[in-house]
Amino acid sequence: MPTLVLASASPARLATLRAAGVEPVVIVSGVDEPAVLARYGVTDAEDVALVLAKAKAEEVAGRDDLPADALVVGCDSVLQLGGEVHGKPADAEQARGRWRAMRGRSGVLHTGHWLVDAREEGSSGATLGAVASVVVHFADLTDEEVDAYVATGEPLRVAGAFTLDGLGGAFVRGVEGDPHAVVGISLPLLRELLGEAGASWTQLWAAAGDAPS
Repeated sequence: MPTLVLASASPARLATLRAAGVEPVVIVSGVDEPAVLARYGVTDAEDVALVLAKAKAEEVAGRDDLPADALVVGCDSVLQLGGEVHGKPADAEQARGRWRAMRGRSGVLHTGHWLVDAREEGSSGATLGAVASVVVHFADLTDEEVDAYVATGEPLRVAGAFTLDGLGGAFVRGVEGDPHAVVGISLPLLRELLGEAGASWTQLWAAAGDAPS
């Protein structure tokens, strides 16, 4: 059975996969994100998300300590708002400024996915990716709510300075698209990528010991 390797330190991505019956092996990539973007010269939000996801997946897939049956997935998310591309805020002041610009508005959260079939036997040789894009409608927060949220530290740890599955959930009025992609990994899109690589989503249930009876 194949083993899904998650090339990400994101606890939200890990929790999303586990809730779906998949227990991945986590191997965090050592990719220098600014260096990757400078190398490829990409600025479009979707391209940024996909290029970074690809770099993370390929860096981990090239390691010697992978499981023999590894399928490696890398992900990266960025928020597009008013023509600008936002990743994680650099500090609390930037997070505060982001929220003052975001409140009452809508943005698009782009999550890039890249899958590398690194199985030693029966590999398809696939290395492919796609982007899940979701429109996010933000609530009109007060200054006090913005300050309180930033003070929790949560906005500093996530792309776009918000979460859907955490403290920030109350500040998102709605989403148009796959909510899993907002959390950081689109399960339907990952299933499609696995299918293109000749792997079955339900095999990952069996690998995790959670196959339905």
